[in-house]
Amino acid sequence: MKRPFILSALVVVAVGCLALPASAAHGHDLTWRLSSTGSDARLRGLSVVSDKVVWASGSGGAVLRSIDGGRTWSRSSPPDTAALELRDVEAFDARTAVAMSIGPGDQSRLFRTNDGGAHWVEAYRNAEPTAFFDCMAFFDRQHGLVLSDPVDGKFRVLSTEDGGRSWAVLPTDRMPAALDGEFAFAASGQCVSVSGSRDAWIATGGGARARVLHSSDRGRSWTVGDTVLASNASAGVFATAFRDRDHGIAVGGDYAKPDGAVDALGTTRDGGRTWRKPASAPQGYRSGVTWYPFLPTVAVAVGPTGSDLTVDDGRTWRSFDKGSFDTVDCASDGSCWAAGEHGRVARLGF
Repeated sequence: MKRPFILSALVVVAVGCLALPASAAHGHDLTWRLSSTGSDARLRGLSVVSDKVVWASGSGGAVLRSIDGGRTWSRSSPPDTAALELRDVEAFDARTAVAMSIGPGDQSRLFRTNDGGAHWVEAYRNAEPTAFFDCMAFFDRQHGLVLSDPVDGKFRVLSTEDGGRSWAVLPTDRMPAALDGEFAFAASGQCVSVSGSRDAWIATGGGARARVLHSSDRGRSWTVGDTVLASNASAGVFATAFRDRDHGIAVGGDYAKPDGAVDALGTTRDGGRTWRKPASAPQGYRSGVTWYPFLPTVAVAVGPTGSDLTVDDGRTWRSFDKGSFDTVDCASDGSCWAAGEHGRVARLGF
């Protein structure tokens, strides 16, 4: 895999081994290259493993997988999920993945495959009537978290230490109380995010303030910070991305007003304790965000009204695409993809 390099005439952004000219690095020539999936599912779950291996999940129990860089896609469904929304998927390689369904009570479930989706095992079925799974993230191949909306006034977090084969509800004694009406948005699989081996963040909305909660011990204890995004029943922070334990981006807005002229993004330099509005920010609603792995100041945000790029650590943003996407992810090798409605999956290129 080629690593990015800088020459006098080029600013190189290695997107799946592509060298992008300086104009592309600033968003002028970047574009999403659509890949035909043959699916009409709305794909809100996305996990990019490598230049070749991509997984996506969504409505109707759909799980899609490509092992040839998006040239072809296969579809599978975990058992009894045709009526369920698989809002998140986390993959470790071409054969191993965990998928999460959402919904009240036992509609919230977790599934695992170790043969590329040929067979799925139900690893966990929620039995708490007021719980509602929203999103999932893994620190490594063994340790992961699932976030549920509040139960008895506090967000519920599940943990695995065996790669998603088994799950346990974590104690809530060191979880701050949820605000009235506060919840997490199951919009992109990114309402919980992780960085390193122990740090995790929860994105919230629905209450009086849009907040981000931070844990430095894999979900055992949490602190909370208010963000600069607005919050109401359809607005708040929908996703966060942290490139390390200090530098993060929060995206959101109001999904009921996706074209609304409001800032949809905030940044932090202290792990989420405080947040600020950038000099320029995407307008309207953004549901997904990711850092680019090689260049530490580059990130991409997506939503149903377009995609945006920053090359200066989130201080300024430029729109580079008007297509609709719900979620975005980059592999460690620099391959970046987005997914959304009507089976739309695309690779970042120029």
